[in-house]
Amino acid sequence: MGTVNGFREFERRDRSTLPVEKRVGSYNEFTVPLDRPELSRQGARCLDCGTPYCHSACPVDNVIPDWNELVHRGEWRRAVDVLHSTNNFPEFTGRVCPAPCEEACTLNLLDAPVTIKTIEHAIIERAWAKRWIQPAIPVRRTDKSVAIVGSGPAGLAAAQQLARAGHRVVVYERNAKIGGLLRYGIPDFKLAKSAIDRRLSQMQAEGVDFRVNRHIGVDVPVERLVDRYDAIVLASGAEQPRDLPVPGRDLGGVHFAMAFLTQQNRRNGGEPIGDATPITAEGKHVVVIGGGDTGSDCVGTTNRQGAASVTQLELLPQPPESPDKLLTWPNWPNRLRTSTSHEEGCKRTWSVSTTAFRGNGSVESLSVVQVEWQQMDGAWEMTEVPGSEFDLHADLVLLAMGFTGPVRNGLIDALGVAIDDRGNVAAGTSDYATSVEGVFAAGDMRRGQSLVVWAIREGRRCARAVDEFLMGESRLPC
Repeated sequence: MGTVNGFREFERRDRSTLPVEKRVGSYNEFTVPLDRPELSRQGARCLDCGTPYCHSACPVDNVIPDWNELVHRGEWRRAVDVLHSTNNFPEFTGRVCPAPCEEACTLNLLDAPVTIKTIEHAIIERAWAKRWIQPAIPVRRTDKSVAIVGSGPAGLAAAQQLARAGHRVVVYERNAKIGGLLRYGIPDFKLAKSAIDRRLSQMQAEGVDFRVNRHIGVDVPVERLVDRYDAIVLASGAEQPRDLPVPGRDLGGVHFAMAFLTQQNRRNGGEPIGDATPITAEGKHVVVIGGGDTGSDCVGTTNRQGAASVTQLELLPQPPESPDKLLTWPNWPNRLRTSTSHEEGCKRTWSVSTTAFRGNGSVESLSVVQVEWQQMDGAWEMTEVPGSEFDLHADLVLLAMGFTGPVRNGLIDALGVAIDDRGNVAAGTSDYATSVEGVFAAGDMRRGQSLVVWAIREGRRCARAVDEFLMGESRLPC
Protein backbone atom coordinates (compact mmCIF):
# COMPACT_ATOMS: atom_id res chain seq x y z
CA MET A 1 0.00 0.00 0.00
CA GLY A 2 1.52 3.31 -1.11
CA THR A 3 0.59 5.37 1.93
CA VAL A 4 -2.09 4.71 4.51
CA ASN A 5 -3.77 8.04 3.80
CA GLY A 6 -2.84 8.44 0.13
CA PHE A 7 -6.47 8.57 -0.95
CA ARG A 8 -6.98 11.45 1.50
CA GLU A 9 -3.76 13.29 0.78
CA PHE A 10 -3.98 13.25 -3.02
CA GLU A 11 -6.89 14.14 -5.26
CA ARG A 12 -7.70 11.96 -8.25
CA ARG A 13 -6.03 13.30 -11.37
CA ASP A 14 -6.20 11.85 -14.85
CA ARG A 15 -4.70 12.42 -18.26
CA SER A 16 -5.91 15.57 -19.99
CA THR A 17 -6.62 16.09 -23.68
CA LEU A 18 -5.70 18.69 -26.24
CA PRO A 19 -8.35 21.38 -26.90
CA VAL A 20 -11.03 20.36 -29.38
CA GLU A 21 -9.95 22.90 -31.98
CA LYS A 22 -6.44 21.41 -32.01
CA ARG A 23 -7.28 17.73 -32.06
CA VAL A 24 -10.03 17.62 -34.71
CA GLY A 25 -7.57 18.86 -37.30
CA SER A 26 -5.77 15.52 -37.40
CA TYR A 27 -6.17 11.82 -36.67
CA ASN A 28 -3.37 11.78 -34.11
CA GLU A 29 -3.79 10.69 -30.50
CA PHE A 30 -4.48 13.70 -28.30
CA THR A 31 -4.11 12.65 -24.66
CA VAL A 32 -1.61 14.54 -22.49
CA PRO A 33 0.10 12.17 -20.01
CA LEU A 34 0.72 12.85 -16.35
CA ASP A 35 4.29 13.36 -15.22
CA ARG A 36 6.02 10.74 -13.08
CA PRO A 37 5.68 12.54 -9.71
CA GLU A 38 1.94 12.84 -10.29
CA LEU A 39 1.70 9.19 -11.35
CA SER A 40 3.49 8.23 -8.14
CA ARG A 41 0.89 10.14 -6.15
CA GLN A 42 -1.95 8.51 -8.07
CA GLY A 43 -0.49 5.08 -7.36
CA ALA A 44 -0.31 6.00 -3.67
CA ARG A 45 -4.09 6.52 -3.65
CA CYS A 46 -4.64 2.76 -4.00
CA LEU A 47 -6.11 1.20 -0.84
CA ASP A 48 -4.68 -2.27 -1.56
CA CYS A 49 -8.06 -3.64 -0.50
CA GLY A 50 -8.26 -7.00 1.20
CA THR A 51 -10.72 -7.93 -1.53
CA PRO A 52 -9.45 -6.08 -4.62
CA TYR A 53 -12.63 -5.53 -6.58
CA CYS A 54 -10.62 -3.83 -9.33
CA HIS A 55 -8.76 -7.10 -9.89
CA SER A 56 -11.92 -9.20 -9.99
CA ALA A 57 -13.61 -6.77 -12.41
CA CYS A 58 -10.72 -6.96 -14.89
CA PRO A 59 -11.28 -9.62 -17.58
CA VAL A 60 -7.52 -10.34 -17.84
CA ASP A 61 -7.12 -10.43 -14.02
CA ASN A 62 -4.61 -7.57 -13.90
CA VAL A 63 -2.83 -7.48 -10.55
CA ILE A 64 -3.68 -3.82 -10.17
CA PRO A 65 -2.79 -3.06 -6.53
CA ASP A 66 0.71 -4.48 -7.07
CA TRP A 67 1.64 -2.24 -9.97
CA ASN A 68 -0.01 0.77 -8.33
CA GLU A 69 2.38 0.25 -5.42
CA LEU A 70 5.40 -0.27 -7.70
CA VAL A 71 4.68 2.94 -9.62
CA HIS A 72 4.33 4.81 -6.35
CA ARG A 73 7.77 3.53 -5.31
CA GLY A 74 9.28 4.30 -8.71
CA GLU A 75 9.93 0.62 -9.54
CA TRP A 76 8.74 0.88 -13.12
CA ARG A 77 10.79 -2.04 -14.40
CA ARG A 78 9.11 -4.43 -11.99
CA ALA A 79 5.74 -2.83 -12.69
CA VAL A 80 5.83 -3.75 -16.37
CA ASP A 81 6.70 -7.36 -15.49
CA VAL A 82 3.63 -7.54 -13.25
CA LEU A 83 1.53 -5.92 -15.96
CA HIS A 84 2.72 -8.37 -18.62
CA SER A 85 2.09 -11.34 -16.35
CA THR A 86 -1.63 -11.12 -17.15
CA ASN A 87 -1.90 -8.92 -20.24
CA ASN A 88 0.00 -9.34 -23.52
CA PHE A 89 -0.96 -5.92 -24.84
CA PRO A 90 -1.44 -3.27 -22.15
CA GLU A 91 -0.74 -0.59 -24.76
CA PHE A 92 -4.10 -1.49 -26.33
CA THR A 93 -6.14 -1.72 -23.15
CA GLY A 94 -4.42 1.38 -21.76
CA ARG A 95 -5.89 3.26 -24.71
CA VAL A 96 -9.29 1.76 -25.52
CA CYS A 97 -10.49 -0.26 -22.51
CA PRO A 98 -13.56 1.28 -20.81
CA ALA A 99 -11.88 0.44 -17.47
CA PRO A 100 -14.36 -1.76 -15.57
CA CYS A 101 -11.60 -1.89 -12.94
CA GLU A 102 -12.14 1.79 -12.13
CA GLU A 103 -15.90 1.30 -11.83
CA ALA A 104 -15.17 -1.47 -9.30
CA CYS A 105 -12.54 0.51 -7.36
CA THR A 106 -13.57 1.00 -3.73
CA LEU A 107 -12.82 4.72 -4.06
CA ASN A 108 -15.45 4.89 -6.81
CA LEU A 109 -17.98 4.85 -4.00
CA LEU A 110 -16.74 8.42 -3.51
CA ASP A 111 -16.66 9.08 -7.28
CA ALA A 112 -12.86 9.25 -7.17
CA PRO A 113 -11.44 5.86 -8.27
CA VAL A 114 -7.72 5.33 -8.72
CA THR A 115 -6.67 6.30 -12.26
CA ILE A 116 -5.87 2.67 -13.07
CA LYS A 117 -6.09 2.94 -16.85
CA THR A 118 -3.80 5.96 -16.94
CA ILE A 119 -1.21 4.23 -14.75
CA GLU A 120 -1.36 1.11 -16.94
CA HIS A 121 -0.78 3.21 -20.06
CA ALA A 122 2.11 5.05 -18.42
CA ILE A 123 3.83 1.80 -17.37
CA ILE A 124 3.79 0.27 -20.83
CA GLU A 125 4.80 3.46 -22.65
CA ARG A 126 7.74 3.94 -20.30
CA ALA A 127 8.72 0.31 -20.84
CA TRP A 128 8.79 0.79 -24.61
CA ALA A 129 10.71 4.05 -24.30
CA LYS A 130 13.31 2.38 -22.05
CA ARG A 131 13.54 -0.67 -24.36
CA TRP A 132 12.64 -3.00 -21.54
CA ILE A 133 10.34 -4.99 -23.83
CA GLN A 134 12.33 -7.66 -25.63
CA PRO A 135 11.32 -10.83 -27.49
CA ALA A 136 10.65 -13.81 -25.21
CA ILE A 137 12.16 -16.55 -27.35
CA PRO A 138 11.45 -20.11 -26.15
CA VAL A 139 14.41 -22.25 -25.14
CA ARG A 140 12.97 -25.30 -26.92
CA ARG A 141 10.81 -25.64 -30.01
CA THR A 142 8.19 -28.34 -30.37
CA ASP A 143 7.30 -30.13 -33.58
CA LYS A 144 3.71 -28.85 -33.40
CA SER A 145 2.17 -26.20 -35.64
CA VAL A 146 -0.87 -23.96 -35.13
CA ALA A 147 -2.79 -21.85 -37.64
CA ILE A 148 -4.59 -18.81 -36.27
CA VAL A 149 -7.26 -17.28 -38.49
CA GLY A 150 -7.69 -13.60 -37.67
CA SER A 151 -5.21 -11.08 -36.32
CA GLY A 152 -7.31 -9.04 -33.91
CA PRO A 153 -6.55 -8.94 -30.18
CA ALA A 154 -7.73 -12.53 -29.55
CA GLY A 155 -5.70 -13.97 -32.42
CA LEU A 156 -2.59 -11.99 -31.52
CA ALA A 157 -2.77 -12.94 -27.84
CA ALA A 158 -3.16 -16.63 -28.72
CA ALA A 159 -0.32 -16.40 -31.24
CA GLN A 160 2.13 -14.83 -28.82
CA GLN A 161 1.39 -17.33 -26.06
CA LEU A 162 1.63 -20.36 -28.34
CA ALA A 163 4.89 -19.13 -29.89
CA ARG A 164 6.34 -18.72 -26.41
CA ALA A 165 5.34 -22.32 -25.71
CA GLY A 166 7.61 -23.32 -28.60
CA HIS A 167 5.06 -24.11 -31.27
CA ARG A 168 5.27 -22.97 -34.88
CA VAL A 169 2.53 -20.35 -35.21
CA VAL A 170 1.17 -18.88 -38.44
CA VAL A 171 -1.39 -16.06 -38.33
CA TYR A 172 -3.60 -15.58 -41.38
CA GLU A 173 -5.20 -12.18 -42.07
CA ARG A 174 -7.49 -11.36 -45.00
CA ASN A 175 -6.48 -7.70 -45.07
CA ALA A 176 -3.20 -6.19 -46.25
CA LYS A 177 -1.96 -5.50 -42.72
CA ILE A 178 -2.06 -7.30 -39.38
CA GLY A 179 -4.28 -6.04 -36.58
CA GLY A 180 -7.89 -6.84 -37.36
CA LEU A 181 -10.27 -4.65 -35.39
CA LEU A 182 -7.35 -2.86 -33.76
CA ARG A 183 -6.08 -1.57 -37.10
CA TYR A 184 -9.20 -1.27 -39.22
CA GLY A 185 -12.01 -0.69 -36.73
CA ILE A 186 -10.62 1.66 -34.08
CA PRO A 187 -9.79 5.20 -35.24
CA ASP A 188 -6.17 6.34 -35.17
CA PHE A 189 -6.96 9.14 -32.72
CA LYS A 190 -7.85 6.48 -30.16
CA LEU A 191 -5.18 3.92 -31.05
CA ALA A 192 -2.12 4.92 -33.07
CA LYS A 193 -1.20 2.06 -35.38
CA SER A 194 2.47 2.45 -34.46
CA ALA A 195 1.49 0.85 -31.14
CA ILE A 196 0.43 -2.25 -33.07
CA ASP A 197 3.48 -2.31 -35.33
CA ARG A 198 6.06 -2.27 -32.55
CA ARG A 199 4.33 -5.22 -30.84
CA LEU A 200 4.23 -7.14 -34.12
CA SER A 201 8.00 -6.70 -34.44
CA GLN A 202 8.44 -8.33 -31.04
CA MET A 203 6.14 -11.21 -32.00
CA GLN A 204 7.96 -11.82 -35.28
CA ALA A 205 11.23 -12.06 -33.36
CA GLU A 206 9.54 -14.64 -31.12
CA GLY A 207 8.77 -16.76 -34.17
CA VAL A 208 5.23 -15.78 -35.17
CA ASP A 209 4.72 -15.94 -38.94
CA PHE A 210 2.24 -13.36 -40.26
CA ARG A 211 0.59 -13.94 -43.64
CA VAL A 212 -1.62 -11.19 -45.02
CA ASN A 213 -4.07 -11.06 -47.94
CA ARG A 214 -5.12 -14.63 -47.12
CA HIS A 215 -8.91 -14.94 -46.84
CA ILE A 216 -9.36 -18.43 -45.45
CA GLY A 217 -12.40 -20.18 -46.87
CA VAL A 218 -12.59 -17.75 -49.79
CA ASP A 219 -9.28 -17.60 -51.66
CA VAL A 220 -7.43 -20.10 -49.44
CA PRO A 221 -9.18 -23.47 -49.00
CA VAL A 222 -9.87 -24.47 -45.41
CA GLU A 223 -8.63 -27.97 -46.24
CA ARG A 224 -5.13 -26.59 -46.69
CA LEU A 225 -5.03 -25.55 -43.02
CA VAL A 226 -6.59 -28.80 -41.82
CA ASP A 227 -3.94 -30.81 -43.69
CA ARG A 228 -0.92 -28.71 -42.69
CA TYR A 229 -1.47 -27.83 -39.04
CA ASP A 230 -1.91 -29.75 -35.81
CA ALA A 231 -4.45 -27.23 -34.49
CA ILE A 232 -6.47 -24.29 -35.79
CA VAL A 233 -7.68 -21.29 -33.79
CA LEU A 234 -10.63 -19.31 -35.14
CA ALA A 235 -10.33 -15.68 -34.08
CA SER A 236 -11.91 -13.72 -36.92
CA GLY A 237 -14.29 -11.72 -34.77
CA ALA A 238 -18.01 -11.02 -35.03
CA GLU A 239 -18.14 -8.96 -38.20
CA GLN A 240 -21.77 -9.38 -39.32
CA PRO A 241 -23.32 -5.94 -38.72
CA ARG A 242 -26.87 -5.54 -37.49
CA ASP A 243 -28.98 -4.05 -40.26
CA LEU A 244 -32.01 -1.77 -40.17
CA PRO A 245 -34.54 -3.19 -42.68
CA VAL A 246 -36.90 -0.22 -43.05
CA PRO A 247 -38.22 1.46 -46.22
CA GLY A 248 -35.48 3.33 -48.06
CA ARG A 249 -32.64 1.20 -46.72
CA ASP A 250 -31.27 0.78 -50.25
CA LEU A 251 -30.84 4.54 -50.79
CA GLY A 252 -27.36 5.86 -51.42
CA GLY A 253 -25.65 7.41 -48.42
CA VAL A 254 -26.82 4.76 -45.93
CA HIS A 255 -23.81 2.70 -44.83
CA PHE A 256 -22.68 0.37 -42.10
CA ALA A 257 -20.44 2.16 -39.60
CA MET A 258 -17.55 -0.27 -39.93
CA ALA A 259 -17.33 0.28 -43.68
CA PHE A 260 -17.02 4.01 -43.01
CA LEU A 261 -14.43 3.64 -40.24
CA THR A 262 -12.37 1.10 -42.16
CA GLN A 263 -12.11 3.38 -45.17
CA GLN A 264 -10.71 6.25 -43.11
CA ASN A 265 -8.25 3.95 -41.35
CA ARG A 266 -7.07 2.71 -44.74
CA ARG A 267 -6.57 6.28 -45.93
CA ASN A 268 -4.58 7.11 -42.81
CA GLY A 269 -2.47 3.99 -43.33
CA GLY A 270 -1.78 4.74 -46.99
CA GLU A 271 -3.89 1.84 -48.22
CA PRO A 272 -6.30 2.00 -51.18
CA ILE A 273 -9.98 1.50 -50.40
CA GLY A 274 -10.30 -0.77 -53.42
CA ASP A 275 -13.52 -0.95 -55.39
CA ALA A 276 -15.69 0.26 -52.51
CA THR A 277 -17.77 3.41 -52.92
CA PRO A 278 -15.92 6.23 -51.13
CA ILE A 279 -17.74 7.33 -47.98
CA THR A 280 -17.05 10.81 -46.65
CA ALA A 281 -18.82 13.17 -44.27
CA GLU A 282 -17.26 16.37 -45.58
CA GLY A 283 -19.88 19.13 -45.72
CA LYS A 284 -22.70 16.70 -44.94
CA HIS A 285 -25.39 16.46 -42.29
CA VAL A 286 -24.63 13.11 -40.66
CA VAL A 287 -26.89 10.90 -38.58
CA VAL A 288 -25.31 8.05 -36.61
CA ILE A 289 -27.77 5.37 -35.51
CA GLY A 290 -26.47 3.59 -32.42
CA GLY A 291 -25.11 4.95 -29.17
CA GLY A 292 -22.21 2.59 -28.39
CA ASP A 293 -18.46 2.84 -28.90
CA THR A 294 -18.69 2.32 -32.65
CA GLY A 295 -21.20 5.14 -32.92
CA SER A 296 -18.92 7.37 -30.87
CA ASP A 297 -16.00 6.52 -33.17
CA CYS A 298 -18.16 7.56 -36.14
CA VAL A 299 -18.88 10.89 -34.45
CA GLY A 300 -15.18 11.62 -33.94
CA THR A 301 -14.31 10.60 -37.49
CA THR A 302 -17.10 12.61 -39.14
CA ASN A 303 -16.03 15.71 -37.21
CA ARG A 304 -12.48 15.27 -38.50
CA GLN A 305 -13.78 14.88 -42.04
CA GLY A 306 -15.58 18.22 -41.77
CA ALA A 307 -19.24 17.25 -41.33
CA ALA A 308 -21.75 20.12 -41.37
CA SER A 309 -23.55 18.56 -38.38
CA VAL A 310 -23.61 15.28 -36.49
CA THR A 311 -26.63 13.76 -34.74
CA GLN A 312 -26.51 10.46 -32.86
CA LEU A 313 -29.70 8.47 -32.29
CA GLU A 314 -30.17 5.89 -29.55
CA LEU A 315 -33.14 3.53 -29.20
CA LEU A 316 -32.78 3.23 -25.42
CA PRO A 317 -33.61 5.92 -22.83
CA GLN A 318 -30.93 8.33 -21.65
CA PRO A 319 -29.08 6.73 -18.71
CA PRO A 320 -28.65 8.60 -15.43
CA GLU A 321 -25.52 10.74 -15.08
CA SER A 322 -24.83 9.32 -11.60
CA PRO A 323 -25.97 5.77 -10.83
CA ASP A 324 -26.91 4.68 -7.33
CA LYS A 325 -23.56 3.22 -6.21
CA LEU A 326 -25.16 1.28 -3.34
CA LEU A 327 -27.19 -0.63 -5.94
CA THR A 328 -24.62 -1.01 -8.73
CA TRP A 329 -21.10 -1.05 -7.25
CA PRO A 330 -18.81 -2.93 -7.91
CA ASN A 331 -20.62 -4.02 -11.08
CA TRP A 332 -20.58 -2.14 -14.38
CA PRO A 333 -23.31 0.53 -14.04
CA ASN A 334 -25.74 1.88 -16.56
CA ARG A 335 -24.83 5.57 -16.65
CA LEU A 336 -24.42 8.35 -19.17
CA ARG A 337 -21.01 8.14 -20.82
CA THR A 338 -19.80 11.11 -22.80
CA SER A 339 -16.76 10.36 -24.94
CA THR A 340 -14.15 12.78 -26.19
CA SER A 341 -15.79 12.45 -29.62
CA HIS A 342 -19.09 13.68 -28.22
CA GLU A 343 -17.28 16.65 -26.72
CA GLU A 344 -16.05 17.58 -30.20
CA GLY A 345 -19.58 18.27 -31.42
CA CYS A 346 -22.64 16.05 -31.54
CA LYS A 347 -26.35 16.26 -30.82
CA ARG A 348 -27.52 13.16 -28.98
CA THR A 349 -31.15 12.05 -29.09
CA TRP A 350 -32.53 9.24 -26.95
CA SER A 351 -35.56 6.93 -27.08
CA VAL A 352 -36.09 7.24 -30.83
CA SER A 353 -36.66 4.62 -33.50
CA THR A 354 -36.01 5.11 -37.21
CA THR A 355 -38.99 4.05 -39.31
CA ALA A 356 -37.83 5.00 -42.83
CA PHE A 357 -35.14 6.61 -44.95
CA ARG A 358 -36.35 9.05 -47.57
CA GLY A 359 -34.78 10.57 -50.67
CA ASN A 360 -34.50 10.45 -54.43
CA GLY A 361 -31.71 7.98 -55.14
CA SER A 362 -29.72 9.16 -52.12
CA VAL A 363 -30.88 9.67 -48.56
CA GLU A 364 -32.19 13.14 -47.76
CA SER A 365 -34.01 12.57 -44.47
CA LEU A 366 -35.02 10.04 -41.83
CA SER A 367 -38.47 9.46 -40.37
CA VAL A 368 -38.20 8.77 -36.65
CA VAL A 369 -40.58 8.31 -33.75
CA GLN A 370 -40.24 8.64 -29.99
CA VAL A 371 -40.53 5.39 -28.05
CA GLU A 372 -41.24 4.40 -24.47
CA TRP A 373 -39.91 1.41 -22.55
CA GLN A 374 -41.95 -0.49 -19.99
CA GLN A 375 -41.19 -3.63 -18.03
CA MET A 376 -43.83 -6.30 -18.57
CA ASP A 377 -43.56 -9.66 -16.79
CA GLY A 378 -39.85 -9.12 -16.20
CA ALA A 379 -39.08 -8.18 -19.82
CA TRP A 380 -38.66 -4.71 -21.29
CA GLU A 381 -41.05 -3.82 -24.10
CA MET A 382 -40.88 -0.87 -26.46
CA THR A 383 -43.89 1.05 -27.73
CA GLU A 384 -44.11 4.02 -30.07
CA VAL A 385 -45.47 7.28 -28.70
CA PRO A 386 -48.51 8.32 -30.79
CA GLY A 387 -48.09 11.64 -32.57
CA SER A 388 -44.35 11.87 -31.83
CA GLU A 389 -43.14 11.33 -35.39
CA PHE A 390 -40.64 13.78 -36.89
CA ASP A 391 -38.10 13.98 -39.69
CA LEU A 392 -34.35 14.59 -39.60
CA HIS A 393 -32.34 16.00 -42.49
CA ALA A 394 -29.44 13.72 -43.43
CA ASP A 395 -26.99 13.42 -46.32
CA LEU A 396 -25.14 10.50 -44.73
CA VAL A 397 -26.45 7.82 -42.35
CA LEU A 398 -24.13 5.45 -40.50
CA LEU A 399 -25.58 2.29 -38.96
CA ALA A 400 -23.71 1.55 -35.72
CA MET A 401 -26.12 -0.84 -34.03
CA GLY A 402 -23.68 -3.58 -33.16
CA PHE A 403 -22.99 -6.99 -34.66
CA THR A 404 -25.00 -10.18 -34.80
CA GLY A 405 -22.11 -12.65 -34.92
CA PRO A 406 -19.37 -13.94 -37.19
CA VAL A 407 -19.71 -14.07 -40.96
CA ARG A 408 -20.50 -17.69 -41.78
CA ASN A 409 -19.92 -17.78 -45.54
CA GLY A 410 -16.56 -19.33 -46.27
CA LEU A 411 -14.55 -20.29 -43.20
CA ILE A 412 -17.28 -21.38 -40.79
CA ASP A 413 -19.45 -23.14 -43.34
CA ALA A 414 -16.43 -24.91 -44.86
CA LEU A 415 -15.21 -26.21 -41.49
CA GLY A 416 -18.69 -27.24 -40.43
CA VAL A 417 -18.27 -26.14 -36.80
CA ALA A 418 -21.40 -26.00 -34.65
CA ILE A 419 -23.09 -22.65 -34.01
CA ASP A 420 -24.64 -21.72 -30.67
CA ASP A 421 -28.12 -20.21 -30.19
CA ARG A 422 -26.68 -16.69 -30.43
CA GLY A 423 -25.14 -17.31 -33.84
CA ASN A 424 -21.54 -17.57 -32.61
CA VAL A 425 -19.12 -20.47 -33.02
CA ALA A 426 -19.93 -22.91 -30.22
CA ALA A 427 -16.92 -23.62 -28.02
CA GLY A 428 -16.32 -24.24 -24.33
CA THR A 429 -15.13 -21.63 -21.83
CA SER A 430 -12.39 -23.89 -20.47
CA ASP A 431 -11.20 -25.94 -23.45
CA TYR A 432 -12.28 -23.48 -26.20
CA ALA A 433 -12.79 -26.53 -28.41
CA THR A 434 -15.34 -26.44 -31.21
CA SER A 435 -17.31 -29.42 -32.47
CA VAL A 436 -14.49 -30.22 -34.92
CA GLU A 437 -11.44 -32.03 -33.52
CA GLY A 438 -8.38 -29.82 -33.35
CA VAL A 439 -10.28 -26.60 -34.08
CA PHE A 440 -10.66 -23.97 -31.36
CA ALA A 441 -12.39 -20.58 -31.18
CA ALA A 442 -11.71 -17.44 -29.13
CA GLY A 443 -12.70 -13.80 -28.87
CA ASP A 444 -15.75 -12.23 -30.48
CA MET A 445 -16.15 -15.22 -32.80
CA ARG A 446 -16.91 -17.36 -29.75
CA ARG A 447 -18.48 -14.95 -27.23
CA GLY A 448 -20.02 -12.36 -29.57
CA GLN A 449 -19.32 -8.65 -29.85
CA SER A 450 -17.29 -7.57 -26.85
CA LEU A 451 -14.29 -5.58 -25.63
CA VAL A 452 -10.61 -5.71 -26.60
CA VAL A 453 -9.74 -6.71 -23.04
CA TRP A 454 -12.11 -9.70 -23.24
CA ALA A 455 -10.55 -10.73 -26.55
CA ILE A 456 -7.07 -10.72 -24.99
CA ARG A 457 -8.31 -12.86 -22.11
CA GLU A 458 -9.92 -15.34 -24.51
CA GLY A 459 -6.81 -15.52 -26.67
CA ARG A 460 -4.60 -16.27 -23.68
CA ARG A 461 -6.90 -18.94 -22.29
CA CYS A 462 -7.48 -20.50 -25.68
CA ALA A 463 -3.70 -20.71 -26.16
CA ARG A 464 -3.36 -22.68 -22.95
CA ALA A 465 -6.14 -25.03 -24.05
CA VAL A 466 -4.44 -25.57 -27.42
CA ASP A 467 -1.10 -26.20 -25.73
CA GLU A 468 -2.71 -28.84 -23.50
CA PHE A 469 -4.34 -30.42 -26.54
CA LEU A 470 -1.01 -30.63 -28.36
CA MET A 471 1.29 -31.58 -25.48
CA GLY A 472 -0.95 -33.19 -22.85
CA GLU A 473 -0.15 -30.42 -20.37
CA SER A 474 0.61 -26.70 -20.39
CA ARG A 475 2.69 -24.29 -18.34
CA LEU A 476 1.21 -21.26 -20.05
CA PRO A 477 -0.52 -18.84 -17.64
CA CYS A 478 -4.17 -18.03 -18.19
